[in-house]
Amino acid sequence: MRENKQRGEYLYYLLSLLTGLLISFMVLFNGGLTTQYGVYTATIIIHVAGLILIAVLTLIKREKPFLKRHIWFLYLGGAIGVFTTVFNNLAFGRISVSAILALGLLGQTVTGLFIDQFGLLGMRKHPVFKSKLTGLILIMGGIAAMIDNFEVVAVVVSFAAGINIVVSRTLNARLANLTSVSVSTFYNYLVGLVVSIPIFLLLGRGEPDFIGLVMTPRPHIYLGGILGVCIVFISNIIVVKISAFYLTLLVFIGQVFSGVIIDMVISQALSLRILLGGILVAAGLCINLIIDNSSFAVAKLDRD
Repeated sequence: MRENKQRGEYLYYLLSLLTGLLISFMVLFNGGLTTQYGVYTATIIIHVAGLILIAVLTLIKREKPFLKRHIWFLYLGGAIGVFTTVFNNLAFGRISVSAILALGLLGQTVTGLFIDQFGLLGMRKHPVFKSKLTGLILIMGGIAAMIDNFEVVAVVVSFAAGINIVVSRTLNARLANLTSVSVSTFYNYLVGLVVSIPIFLLLGRGEPDFIGLVMTPRPHIYLGGILGVCIVFISNIIVVKISAFYLTLLVFIGQVFSGVIIDMVISQALSLRILLGGILVAAGLCINLIIDNSSFAVAKLDRD
């Protein structure tokens, strides 16, 4: 039985890595959309595309997302996700992309550790053992390797964006547990769109409005919203299955290494600093996973 559980966990680990891969392509497509239309207009397009897709899937499955209501804060995942985008946009241009990525990971790691240690937001406890200190040091070293410059506001909002990511996906997963993965994903995009519109009206005045939108000859840049649905959908499945700490690191590893490959293909450039940081984070994660498996093995022998 323990072996079946381990195989199930490995499947969720692979899905976490896949999520990181999808995020890299989503960022690539959304970046093209932002260049074409502007940050806030692109945010609305992304949410509209995602909402249409998940609404169709929900109708096909004959689910009724408005049939039953649950506690209000579980519906805030999509709203928090919008502010994650805004925070990242505020950081762009102030510090490097690698620093934003690293500080976001730091925010996610710290938040994941607190959620695991204390079972916050209704999640299952995954206590952090002192024996994992070596792995944590390597992970923090990987994060430090990717930070090359500081600016107070950008550092704070990048760290906050990382916190938002963990809180958003945790709330979405809690809602999915009470409803379904499809319904939770539907609300993520519906609430996200509702929040995106006033932000666009306040901050997107210099961007083209919907009346003046012209379709780009690069249709692939509209796929970001569709990939976003896939990412939220998968996250809703795996968040309640594995540690928030491990989920964060596995997604990050998938994102970093696929991002390095994408950069090599597009710009013919290789960032050794980002690669080194990713390797250190991956090494720290592997050490902690080995320690976890060893702990379970010892506990099983003691019971036998």
